[in-house]
Amino acid sequence: MEENVGDVRGLAFRGGGDAEIESRESDIASEARGDGSTARRSRSTEMGDDKDELVSAGKLPVDENPVSAYLAGLAESSRRPMRTNLETVARLVSGSRASAMELAWWRLRYQHTMLIRSTLAEAYAPATANLILSAMRGVLKACFRLGYMSADDHQRAADVPPVRGSRLPPGRSIERGELYDLFRACYEDHKKARGARDAAIFALLYVCGLRRSEVVDLDLSDYDPDGLGVRVRGKGNKERMVYAEGGADRAVNAWVSLRGEEEGALLLPVNKGGRIIHERTDADGETHPARMSDQAIYDVVKRRQKEAGVKKLSPHDFRKTFVGDLLDAIGDLSAAQQLAGHADPGTTARYDRRGERAKRKAASHLHVPFFDENG
Repeated sequence: MEENVGDVRGLAFRGGGDAEIESRESDIASEARGDGSTARRSRSTEMGDDKDELVSAGKLPVDENPVSAYLAGLAESSRRPMRTNLETVARLVSGSRASAMELAWWRLRYQHTMLIRSTLAEAYAPATANLILSAMRGVLKACFRLGYMSADDHQRAADVPPVRGSRLPPGRSIERGELYDLFRACYEDHKKARGARDAAIFALLYVCGLRRSEVVDLDLSDYDPDGLGVRVRGKGNKERMVYAEGGADRAVNAWVSLRGEEEGALLLPVNKGGRIIHERTDADGETHPARMSDQAIYDVVKRRQKEAGVKKLSPHDFRKTFVGDLLDAIGDLSAAQQLAGHADPGTTARYDRRGERAKRKAASHLHVPFFDENG
């Protein structure tokens, strides 16, 4: 293993003075924002020309790669987004020449990780930048545990401060009339199974405040039609209990009556002919229980949004509306936090609309004189 590790030098940060680094940081930040013009500039500004030096990790067996080791320790629902975050770092470091699995992470040093941090701070919102840094730290720890980095090198490289600042929560609240139109679009669907399933999805997203990954992970056995409880597996493999109250049980029960009592995913794909799909056949001819994907939930929301004629919205907007409406109704931050599955009460508090209404009311007491052109 030593021969694979020892001959990797400099990654994409070798050589160059301060001016060159500043130019490169600007280019990398633009690339992170999606500025297509940087693809041309990056070729002239990469630190290091030997591609083999950047992709030496590709020589490692998959089970000895620090990226694989890090991802294996995450919950299944977290692996894909964190892998995407690692690809972002790999792209920035290598000038898009190495993937996360190919990058020689063990060669990162403090000056490299600080440059990565400053680039992310400029290109992303603080929460997003810190999530990407968390993924990077996780791989660096895996490098140490696999013996590719010394304790000192690991500690120094990982010792980068978080990006400071905050942003308002993304998305918007869904108005009561919009909810009505969305559910009506489901119930008016001439394909009864698809309409019932989509109504059940909206009920779970709104009344239970679920993330879309949590919705697709639900099994039929997670729903208790008598007690109205829904057992949810959330982030960090933590289970919580939420409740299909307020008519959500009627929507879910209507779907289950069509779905049947067969074990498996609570929510299932419905084909173009309106038939419920319980099993899928893979390329090898083997059958597997069917289950909707995160993307399928997103597609359902977008389709119904267009049919209902409401403003643009996303699955997360149901969750944001859930927390805001819940706090309006009960004013109990702790209960809202537990139902939403937030580890930090501060995250729940960001969705509290009461403070915004108070600020708006206060601002309404201030007036400026206005004169139109007619005097």
